[in-house]
Order: sequence, then C-alpha cells, then structure tokens
Amino acid sequence: MYIIGENIHIISDKVKAALKERDAKFFQDLAVRQVEAGAQALDLNLGPRKADWQEVFPWIVDTVQAVVDVPLSFDSTNILGIEAGLQRVTKAQPIINSTSAEPERLEKVPLLAKKYNTRLIALTMGSSGIPVAADERVNIALEKIIPRMLEIDFPISDLIIDPLVLTVSGCQEYCPHLIEAVRTLQYAWDPPPAISVGLSNVSNAVPNENRPLINRVYCAMLMGVGLKMMIANPLERELMEVVRIIEQRDASTPVGALYLKIADRIANMEEPSIEDVDMSDPEQAAIWKTVQILLNKVIYAESYLSQ
Repeated sequence: MYIIGENIHIISDKVKAALKERDAKFFQDLAVRQVEAGAQALDLNLGPRKADWQEVFPWIVDTVQAVVDVPLSFDSTNILGIEAGLQRVTKAQPIINSTSAEPERLEKVPLLAKKYNTRLIALTMGSSGIPVAADERVNIALEKIIPRMLEIDFPISDLIIDPLVLTVSGCQEYCPHLIEAVRTLQYAWDPPPAISVGLSNVSNAVPNENRPLINRVYCAMLMGVGLKMMIANPLERELMEVVRIIEQRDASTPVGALYLKIADRIANMEEPSIEDVDMSDPEQAAIWKTVQILLNKVIYAESYLSQ
C-alpha cells in the first residue's frame, strides 16, 4: 500500500497554529514521524492561503524537504500557490492534489502538472457535483479526465484517479458505490491509471472514538477490491496493522483473520458473512456492525456500536 501521509492538514488546530508561527520544527517532526511510520509521500494541505501564498508554499516545501526525501503532494485550490511550491521542489517527483472534471480546473491544473512533471490526482466530480453511482464516477474518468490527459499528452502513468470517499455520516449510500468504483476503474483503461482515496473522509463527522474503527474496516474492504494507494494517517498504528495483515495474509489472530475474510469476500464480489464473525468477541462484533453500515445495510447512527 502506497500511503500519502495526511497529517499536515490545515483543519488541525496544531497545524494551523504552527503555520501561523512558522514553527519549522513542528512540521519537520511531523514529516519525519509520518515517513518513519510508513508514509511514502506527504500531503501538504495548507488551504488556499489567499493572503500569503507567495511566502507560505515555498516555506513549507523548504521546511519539509530538508528532513525527508519522499514526494510532496500539494493539496490546495490555489494554483498559484501550488506553482510557487513546485518551484522549490528539489527531490522526488511531486504530486498535485487535485483537479476535478470541472471545466476550469480540468483546463488549468493538468497543464501545471505537465509543466512541472508532477503526478496528478483527479477527482471524479464535475460541475454538478459528486455522483452516487459507481458507473457514473467511472464515466467521468473515462469521458472527461482521461481524454483531457491524452489531449495534452500527459502520461497516464502519472495520473491518479480519486473516486471520492464521502462520510458514512450523512452520505452512507455512497460507501458501497465507492468500493465498486475502485473495482471497476482498474479495468476501465489499459494500462489503468493509479487509484487513490482519502480514507479518513469516510469517518468525517463521526465521534472521534469511532473514527479509527470505521477507517480500518473500510480500508480492509477497499484493499479487497485492489486499492493500492491512499491518503491516510500512518500514525494510526491499528490501521497500519490492518494493511500489513491483508498484504501478508496473516490470519494468525482472530481479529486479523476476520479482516482478511472481509477483504476476501469483497474481492470475490460477495457480502461479508456473519458466519465469519465470533459475535461473543466485542472487537469482532464492532467490526461486523461497522461492515453493515459501510455496506448501507444498517442506517448509521452515532450509537451504532451499542445497538
């Protein structure tokens, strides 16, 4: 699994404060910790930074690449800010996160990616927003995103399609469709572009104590359909353990065996079965309940684990 570390994100109060203070040590420590935990790239989500982008984007690049050598992913709607950051990259091939299929973004952002020889994450959403159905998201990739890349001779090998994870809290019906979108996109083009998701989005607006579990279970399901790249939190040790279990097919513990069975069921286009679960084990029971909400079989509520 290729993990793009998500932790340098302006939504974090600590990141926001450190950026305001230009606390280089904070960002360097966070970058090193993510890479040591398994991140193979780092997402830099600074927001649009409309007032100070000319200074902030170069500063964060200089700060982070002074201590790590992994690719940096520029996560912003500010194209000028992204370019200012790209001009300071001296190490690994960077990533732009992201374009969508909206005409203005699709016109400008791929050209920037080509100019600076970056990889490019492209979201399967257009002017009308994010479609629910898997086939509609795949069609955006096939009918809008990939044709634009071919038009400008952008290497498909540098394209990363993101079919968009949405939260189970309020957008529950999207969760199973996203799984099928990931499955289908791998066969929609030859050779297929890479596929990535923002894993933690699935648990946005969920109580903090339940977020890691939802992330882990959804990760197992997505790995079942072949996901090999994600923006996620590498410091979440139990998540990284689920990735290891599935990659190494380690069924040596009951919980590990359950995660592996979930991935295998999804891979075979089957629904996970309660027969795979020891419901007397609270941890396995919680995983099973989480599977049910992610498959939209049981309506999500904040108290779903106690029901």
